[in-house]
Amino acid sequence: MSVSSASVAIIGGGVSGLATAWFLHQAGCDVQLFESRTEAGGSILTSRHDAWLVEHGPNSTLQKPDSPDDGLGRLIASLGIEDQLIEANAAAAKRFVRRDGVMHSLPTSPPAFVKTPLFSVGGKLRLALEPLIGRASEEESIAQFVRRRLGQEFLDYAIEPFVSGVYAGDPKTLSVRAATAKIYALEEKYGSLIRGAIAMGKARKAAGMPAGRLVSFKQGMQSLPRAIAEKLPAGSAHLGAAVTALTPQSDGGWSIEWEQQGQAHQVTAQQVVLALPAPAAAKLVAGFAPAATQALEAIPYAPIISLALGFLKSQIDHPMDGFGFLLPRKERIATLGALFNSTLFPERSDERHALLTCFIGGAMNPGVVDWDDDDVIKQVTRDLDQCLGVRGDAVFGRLTRYQAAIPQYTLGHLSRIAAVNAALAPFAGLYTRANWRDGISVADCVLHAEKCAHNLLATQ
Repeated sequence: MSVSSASVAIIGGGVSGLATAWFLHQAGCDVQLFESRTEAGGSILTSRHDAWLVEHGPNSTLQKPDSPDDGLGRLIASLGIEDQLIEANAAAAKRFVRRDGVMHSLPTSPPAFVKTPLFSVGGKLRLALEPLIGRASEEESIAQFVRRRLGQEFLDYAIEPFVSGVYAGDPKTLSVRAATAKIYALEEKYGSLIRGAIAMGKARKAAGMPAGRLVSFKQGMQSLPRAIAEKLPAGSAHLGAAVTALTPQSDGGWSIEWEQQGQAHQVTAQQVVLALPAPAAAKLVAGFAPAATQALEAIPYAPIISLALGFLKSQIDHPMDGFGFLLPRKERIATLGALFNSTLFPERSDERHALLTCFIGGAMNPGVVDWDDDDVIKQVTRDLDQCLGVRGDAVFGRLTRYQAAIPQYTLGHLSRIAAVNAALAPFAGLYTRANWRDGISVADCVLHAEKCAHNLLATQ
């Protein structure tokens, strides 16, 4: 067994682990990163097939230029890959929701909300009462929160499909405080979502702060983790390296045992960052922090299938002039929604074709993930015909199946995170950083990786 040492060991080579490693490296820290898969990036995976560029995981992320929260922008700048960044087409502001068999553009302004047929007159009047609604006295699900503040109709035709699209989740089980913390904070600070949104908009305008923008990269989202892995010092990122044991040492350091190509290795480190999915992190801490393991194992994940389909534009009746569409459960359609990739970003397909990424499954329909590929493709194609007027079979397709795709911030999630923190607190030098805490988006993961690196450096 070979033995080595490092100042910091990072276990997990998804975007959280990679970004933490990069920020630490930039500060002059000796970092060793271990990723069990042979390619870095975790769920961020891009593939090119002739003219088609397929995102098997996240398709984009929201950047907040010139904001203290723009960890993503700082990461991209430090990597020197600003020239690879691309902003989504202006059409991305338009998002469609289906109601009673008709696609409607989700309103983005008060006048558009008044005019839209997506919501009934009664639903609009109910939403107008929102500033008069009091605060809740206990933790609520997203469904409970929205029903109380905005009404059932807004839940059914706006928030529930949004939750399905972002979390692949069930609004009846997701915690509003954990999963949509910024929305919850509006009620806490302003007593009203409408008053809070108006106040925040005025403050942002007064400060001259630009709105967030939807971004990706010319060659896809995997450009980001690939750039980090390539620019870390040679020999510091170990791919195909499975960590088998993590043990606290009597001197306050850590021992990490890992295997690569059948060879056993050991590294000692003063500090460790666990940047793993909750189930994998649970296994590594079981020997010394069983209470943390119990809390981590209680974090559920939603299964989902991502299906990229390419068609001739002449096969599609809908102009696809937006971000994509979402399907409320009341429409009784299996597909959750789809992204219009070739509308959003250039060079996702050639000019004659359109590329969509469709999603099916999720927390409210988990059994779909076990369907045969052919059954999934047939179902999604039928759904696209209903929703977009798609005729005939796709000329291109790629299916990606995730049994555990997105961590679900269900009721009690913040208590589970607190239990993890409390159980690991006695073990100096151990940090956790992953999308099961503090946000699931790529931008969230990068921002909190930056904060983790700062906290770690402050203790050295």
